[in-house]
Amino acid sequence: MDDAGDKRTMQLADLIADITGLTPSGPTTVEVCALCVDSRQVKPGSLFFALKGVAADGHDFIEEALAAGASVICSQRPVTLPVGVTGIVADDGRLALAQLAARFFDHPTAGVPVIGVTGTNGKTTITYLLEAILREAGYTPAILGTVSYRCGDLCFAAPNTTPEPVELQHSLRRLRDVGADVVVMEVSSHALDQQRVSGINFSAAIFTNLTPEHLDYHPDMEHYFVSKRRLFADLLCDPTHAILNLDDPFGARLAEEFPTALTFSVEKKEAALAVQSVSMGLEGISAQLATPQGEFSLTAPLLGRFNLENLLGACGAALTLGIAQNVLVQALATAPPVPGRLERIENDLSALVLVDYAHTGDALEKALETLTALQPKRVITLFGCGGDRDRGKRQVMGSVAARHSDLTIVTSDNPRSEDPETIIADILPGVSSHAVLLSADTVGEATAKSYLVCSDRRAAIDLAVSLLCAGDLLLVAGKGHEDYQIIGKKRFHFDDREELRRALATRKGAA
Repeated sequence: MDDAGDKRTMQLADLIADITGLTPSGPTTVEVCALCVDSRQVKPGSLFFALKGVAADGHDFIEEALAAGASVICSQRPVTLPVGVTGIVADDGRLALAQLAARFFDHPTAGVPVIGVTGTNGKTTITYLLEAILREAGYTPAILGTVSYRCGDLCFAAPNTTPEPVELQHSLRRLRDVGADVVVMEVSSHALDQQRVSGINFSAAIFTNLTPEHLDYHPDMEHYFVSKRRLFADLLCDPTHAILNLDDPFGARLAEEFPTALTFSVEKKEAALAVQSVSMGLEGISAQLATPQGEFSLTAPLLGRFNLENLLGACGAALTLGIAQNVLVQALATAPPVPGRLERIENDLSALVLVDYAHTGDALEKALETLTALQPKRVITLFGCGGDRDRGKRQVMGSVAARHSDLTIVTSDNPRSEDPETIIADILPGVSSHAVLLSADTVGEATAKSYLVCSDRRAAIDLAVSLLCAGDLLLVAGKGHEDYQIIGKKRFHFDDREELRRALATRKGAA
């Protein structure tokens, strides 16, 4: 498909018309052919935004942008520019970027419903469930999230859960141009804090939960919550279309602030969308739900209580859009699996082998609580933690894994610039408080909760598969759908699902 962004131009005067908080100096009749926040992407005719970021200040790259041909510079403080180059001083550079990006790409979300999903865990699963429901209802949905950005046959990689405004609006334009008539998007706390989704009017917004995550960016949980709250307080068109998880304390806070919201709950019968009865097992979830439109029953091939919460969130959004209950029921009964979310890996060992994206203590605990309830012979959990990210969650994840597992294998995840052994050392105090250390050649002698360390993730997966017996459950956690591993600054192809299938095939061939 042609990339419309490469051909689009707009006169600066039209681009900035009626946008408050902008002070231009110089000609505004110049044609703008691209919006850039990275000086390395500037081409002649670009508008370069000099923004102060976490690691760098865009004002330091104005000279590079000018050398590459930028004809307009938008800065957050007055700067001296060459004759013929137009300057714009923005009161809020990130807000200006979002607003101008939406206009440059002709407001791609105008005139269609936009559903935002925010929270620490569950966002991706809910977007997949909504995609199935919306298709069943006759829509052509566009989905933007952690796994991919897609609509119909168009699918492209997701570099971020919620991208920067230019990429976001450009992606939305591409998706609208292939026929999308509703948009479902995961909305991260970074995106909300950095104004990336400003300029989008959300028709409905779902809050899943809030647990410790991204605390390398947010100073504390309260700041994390405040960033999430923006979706409901500032960007949602109709507060009655807030869909809030009453079982989460932060969701309950939002419900107090927005009393007309649609609440959902597994435990609380006073929620607008409540569970009357439920059955959960290896084959999935069956539940009777009470809603403002009456009761109905649904089944879905998902595992665990946390996925029941995800089902409720998806149902709540669909009901606010007026989708009929029978459509929900049909769509959810046949919903496809979500990549890397308790995704099963088939095998001939009579063992249950699963890959999951759980990379926080809360997500890992929910997954393991669900899986231990299935009463497998043994639970083996393999996981690591990412480098250059919140160190506080490492020991927590170690404790969660060891408490719920018979054998925990601690390995590397995406170490990035950190030494994998240093990351593992941060994990181990949590593990060792509940389990005893074994070596690979003594693991067969384990009679109590135990753990192993194998920093090479491929070798760790080989080890885990070699230890599997009939009736065992192996959970490989942390990376889920990701098909890469970041070591240093390089990204290498690595997919837990592929590695498990390879290891299983190797064991089968050696039998």
